[in-house]
Amino acid sequence: MEAMTTQDTTDTLDVARIRADFPIFDRHGEKPLHFLDSAASSQRPIQVLAMMDEYYETTHANVHRGVYGLAERATEQYEDSRVAVGAFVGAPDPSREIIFTKNATESLNLVSNSFARGLFAPGDKVVLTKMEHHANLVPWLMVKDQMGIEIVYIDHDADGYLDLDGLDAKLDGAKLVSLTLCSNVLGTLNPVKEIAARAHDAGALVVADGAQYVPHIATDVQDLGIDMLAFTGHKMLGPTGIGVLWAKAELLERMPPFLGGGDMILDVRLDGYTPNEIPYKFEAGTPPIAEAIGLGAAVKYLSALGMDKVRAHEIALSEYAFRRFEEEFGRDLVVHGPKNPLDRGGVLSFAYRNVHPHDISQVLDQFGVCVRAGHHCAKPLMRTLGVAATARASLYIYNDESDVEGLIEAIAATRSFFG
Repeated sequence: MEAMTTQDTTDTLDVARIRADFPIFDRHGEKPLHFLDSAASSQRPIQVLAMMDEYYETTHANVHRGVYGLAERATEQYEDSRVAVGAFVGAPDPSREIIFTKNATESLNLVSNSFARGLFAPGDKVVLTKMEHHANLVPWLMVKDQMGIEIVYIDHDADGYLDLDGLDAKLDGAKLVSLTLCSNVLGTLNPVKEIAARAHDAGALVVADGAQYVPHIATDVQDLGIDMLAFTGHKMLGPTGIGVLWAKAELLERMPPFLGGGDMILDVRLDGYTPNEIPYKFEAGTPPIAEAIGLGAAVKYLSALGMDKVRAHEIALSEYAFRRFEEEFGRDLVVHGPKNPLDRGGVLSFAYRNVHPHDISQVLDQFGVCVRAGHHCAKPLMRTLGVAATARASLYIYNDESDVEGLIEAIAATRSFFG
């Protein structure tokens, strides 16, 4: 099935129409599903599911190997998705610069391992922030343990904004900066464009974690001024098992391969090998073919909606949530991160009185409200906030004010339950 192509003439999304594309919301005889956990993993529309089914039913064959018609059609669909995904983030040369991985974590590990194998030397400096997801922290800590690189961190203030005082000193001598475009806990939209410009002036490359950004905000890697971008399919209406690394072609040419095996080589001898051209030298073995095709369908769906409308919808819904939280709970409910919806994504990590986030989540589940409870793979940030965990509601294209009201009703029940 084709992605939705009819666009609204207003700046708002038709949420009822969008929800009709998502089978999971058709739950007859049950309480309405208020799915507020898209920051962990979004739902999938029928257009994505149907495209993957069609591939398996009519086109499945391994890619880049067979010369028969079926294999050539599978390869064409796979490569078409690569180009579609690249266009979605503004890649100047998508057929060469888009690497398919299994998730954003693998994309970031690809970068860290490749740099450790050929582009880092002991003592080289890497700059991170203290709000990073473990996927953009642990790989660099592993390189630190393996070869003795130096890691320095950009702090953030009490409102969740990065503190750029002293940034130039931290960038002095840095080889690479790796930071999130949007915090998965605080929701903060970081000033990556400014940081990238200052990093380049200092001679450093810039890697951006776009897992919480690309699904929600129109993304142009050239406008951001970054050198590499990691993101994942399952947070942007696509399937699990497919991630993306975009990097400038000239950088990918310099980077050594991450994984070895089939399809990432041009030649193999008993005494060595010759790697394949980009992007294939980073895609060892049979790739996630159906998943890549599903991700291609997902970006077409989002493009048809219009990413500016997606962003406007989430800003308006965040404003509504903040207002309703204040009206119903006052100071009893605290949302971490910036209070201005223009400065944040639709991620609302909150604390309610002294109720444990896991208890909140369990009570909410009884009302059909799905939120995440935990440390959100950001333990250093949790320690900075002085908490062990938070409850997190996250907004997306299929959410509306009824979901916010469902959340509020369920939190009120939590108040009644715990006294």
